[in-house]
Amino acid sequence: MSQNSKNQIIIPLVLCLGLAAGVFVGATFGSKKSTKAVGDDVQKFREVLMQIQDEYVDTVNTGTLVDDAIQHMLNKLDPHSSFIPAVDKQAANEDLRGNFDGIGVEFNIFNDTVVVVTALSGGPSEALGIQSGDKIVKVDGKSLAGVGVTSPDVMKALKGPKGTEVKVLILRGKKQIDYTIIRDKIPQYSVDVSYMVTPDIGYIKVNRFAATTYDEFHTALSSLKEKGMKKLVLDLQGNPGGYMNIAISMADDFLPAGQKIVFTHGKEKRYDSDALATATGDFEKGDLIVLINEGSASASEILSGALQDNDRALIVGRRSFGKGLVQSPFELSDGSELRLTISRYYTPSGRSIQKPYEDIDEYGQDIISRYNHGEFFHADSIKFNDTLKFITMNGRTVYGGGGIMPDYFVPLDTSLNSHYLNELYTSSSIQEYTFSYAEVHKERLTKENFSEFLKKFVVTDAMIQELVKVGQRNNVKPDQKELRLKKKLFQIHVKAQIARKLWGNEGFYPVLNETNEIFLQSIKMFDRIPELSKSKM
Repeated sequence: MSQNSKNQIIIPLVLCLGLAAGVFVGATFGSKKSTKAVGDDVQKFREVLMQIQDEYVDTVNTGTLVDDAIQHMLNKLDPHSSFIPAVDKQAANEDLRGNFDGIGVEFNIFNDTVVVVTALSGGPSEALGIQSGDKIVKVDGKSLAGVGVTSPDVMKALKGPKGTEVKVLILRGKKQIDYTIIRDKIPQYSVDVSYMVTPDIGYIKVNRFAATTYDEFHTALSSLKEKGMKKLVLDLQGNPGGYMNIAISMADDFLPAGQKIVFTHGKEKRYDSDALATATGDFEKGDLIVLINEGSASASEILSGALQDNDRALIVGRRSFGKGLVQSPFELSDGSELRLTISRYYTPSGRSIQKPYEDIDEYGQDIISRYNHGEFFHADSIKFNDTLKFITMNGRTVYGGGGIMPDYFVPLDTSLNSHYLNELYTSSSIQEYTFSYAEVHKERLTKENFSEFLKKFVVTDAMIQELVKVGQRNNVKPDQKELRLKKKLFQIHVKAQIARKLWGNEGFYPVLNETNEIFLQSIKMFDRIPELSKSKM
């Protein structure tokens, strides 16, 4: 099961990203060290818990107190060490595993009704014949329709361990159909899309570094090469990171044997490592541009930093998040998980990308501070510390101390921000309208291939006004002034969502990228790649 919101776009400004996902090492290490050094502290904590349990005026859940105390303790260390209670561990790890257990549908909620957007390819729902447009009204005899139904409600009802059974009542038109579905592994893809932008320029968008990401990426890379790709745009915008070894494997595809990719250093020598490229790279010669922004973090910074320091790629966009700490998961006796920072990573030139975190509150507000300071709009508003100056392989100057600064800066385009469009998305109005339009006009639109749709299809004023009416039914107040001033923006988003309903991400992203200023600028930058051997631009 997948929710539609994962691939739909809520217009940035990207002002609050939260704390970016960590870089993870792939294994869990069990500690065999003596606890003698902390024995007195543990005994003190035990005594406090016992006194609370025995003497406190009200009944309390000491387990919850312990969990809260652990998280508070970790907050004193760094922003990325964390504690995952046992009940939350499976959900917390799903994105990085690259799959989850469920029935295999992508859904949305329209007018308090759960509607199947699509049955995912290869999943149990597709095998049973569940169709786009089906309404899920009951699960295991319990109603799943009505005022207040939420996406978490739906996911809780439909997700479950592989092999378990769930009974679903579907409303298709006026006909009710009962399905018994056996849950199975459902893949989650981390390569959103790959396609040819021009006859020789390919594009791959990676949304995270999960267990399956390298295989997905390598498949996409091979497919584009077969189509004649000579130049590649790799989009890591908004990619919060994930497994470090996946970023290393991807960097290895671009770098010749022996070049350094990343190294780590921790208090324990077993956490020190050096990663060097091997002789197995599949795209070591073609021109390469990597897109980053303030949402690109950790493993994204490992990959873009390695390619920048080796002068292998042109980095285009805005300064990345600034996450250079490596976490390792440690399983605790009750099934909960401790994700503890065990080392720092450094780019080949020796840069630490980690931004300061002495003040956790300031760290959490850093992206907003960057915006208010003007960094999203003017590259010269960024001040680097000269003591953190490093040199790339070909002698260009780069800086550590907080993120990867691109070789070519692209300012944030505020004309692409619309509060009204955001409301149409968050109320599911734009999804509802485009879903309905695509269903009604599917036969006509799919008679031609997607390239014809991309060239010829125009979102009319009448279509926009129909969208406005859907918004009004969902309590979104019209903003006709915004529609007039940003008409093209609304047209692109409506067209992109219609394309997604008919052709998936392969239709969605080529349309939506017309609003992606970093992408649009990057296509013009390939003639700048020879300058990587010269001084920094």
